[in-house]
Amino acid sequence: MTTAHQEFLWRTLKTIIMQVLNQHGRMYGYEINRAVQNRTDGNLTLTFGMVYPLLHQLEREGALLTQTEEVDGRLRKYYCPRPSTELPTSRQPTDHNRLIRMTQPFLKPSSTWAVCQ
Repeated sequence: MTTAHQEFLWRTLKTIIMQVLNQHGRMYGYEINRAVQNRTDGNLTLTFGMVYPLLHQLEREGALLTQTEEVDGRLRKYYCPRPSTELPTSRQPTDHNRLIRMTQPFLKPSSTWAVCQ
């Protein structure tokens, strides 16, 4: 995968995480993953190797506030969108809309298909 593709994927996943947090509020990593799975009818699962590096990057960028609490003898880190902060992924939905518009003609079923003989 090229660097441009990796960056696009990374930004897409950051947008998804921020949208989930903006809708649900304070959540921990496993809850975020479950919310993404539920929202996509199980078609998208974020691995722990993806979700936590993304959450840590969003925290470093100042988009998230965190709270650590002890639950059942273990520490659990909760993530919450920072209020009134310009999100680093705020332009991403526009990028996605443009991509969807560009690819739609290729995804529609065609009544005619070229046949090679």
